[in-house]
Amino acid sequence: MTGKRLYRSNNNRMICGVCGGIAEYFGIDPTLVRIGWVVLSLFGALFGGVLAYIVAAVIIPDESRV
Repeated sequence: MTGKRLYRSNNNRMICGVCGGIAEYFGIDPTLVRIGWVVLSLFGALFGGVLAYIVAAVIIPDESRV
């Protein structure tokens, strides 16, 4: 069974590639994901967005490790 998998991007990488990987998974522009992440972080608890990014960077495997 081969399906779509979520990976941190090697091509669309700013910090750890989390937003780029999410954008590649859903087939959308990575800039939109980054803007959305920033907006949600600012309107939510600022450190919640940062903490979620760090957790995602640790949990989501890197694309090169496939």
